[in-house]
Order: sequence, then structure tokens, then C-alpha cells
Amino acid sequence: QVQLVEFGGGLVQAGGSLRLSCSLSGSIFSIYAMGWYRQAPGKQRELVAAITTGGSTNYADSVKGRFTISRDNAKNTVYLQMNSLKLEDTAVYYCNVRGRITTLSGNVDYWGQGTQVTVSS
Repeated sequence: QVQLVEFGGGLVQAGGSLRLSCSLSGSIFSIYAMGWYRQAPGKQRELVAAITTGGSTNYADSVKGRFTISRDNAKNTVYLQMNSLKLEDTAVYYCNVRGRITTLSGNVDYWGQGTQVTVSS
């Protein structure tokens, strides 16, 4: 079964940096995209950044210029470098992978369990 393992969450002071990583294990036929979502208290889950296998990226307006997403397709791993962190970046961050298990199936979403990022003043 496909599983996602996340690392890098924690507590950081405003203006600091953190780097998240997410690795996929298990059998999967192909991956379309990998990315990061987050959910803050009292808010809906939102897309932070995503990257396709071909290298196209998409960022939320609130993180442009501060966060950078990258991936290693051979290792099925995605990274999120977070710089100049703000208090409003505090949230649970979820790794997401979209792909297909077999050549006959459509794309499905897989999710990590989430990692807490807390930014303090």
C-alpha cells in the first residue's frame, strides 16, 4: 500500500526557516504531482505549493517569494523550504501525492498524516 512519511515540522521563531520533506513508499504506477497543503485552526485546508513530475510549480500567493518546493522524482520525494516564516504560517502541513496505481486507473490522492509547524514571536 502507498504510504507517505513526513519529516521536518517543529517550532521556530518568526523570521526563521524550516525544511519539510515527504517520501512515498509502496507500489505506484505513476505520479502526476506532489505538494503540500496546510490547515490552520479555524480555517479550511489550503494548497501551499505543488510540483508536477515535469517540474511545473504552483504557490499560494501568501507564500510566494518565501517558500520553495522541489522534488526528486527518482526517490519519489518532495521538499518544502520555508524561509522568513510568519506567525500566520502556523498550521498542520499535509503532504499530498496525486497519481495512479495501475495503467487502467484514474488519478487518486494520497495524504500524509500531517506535521505541525508552529511559528512563535
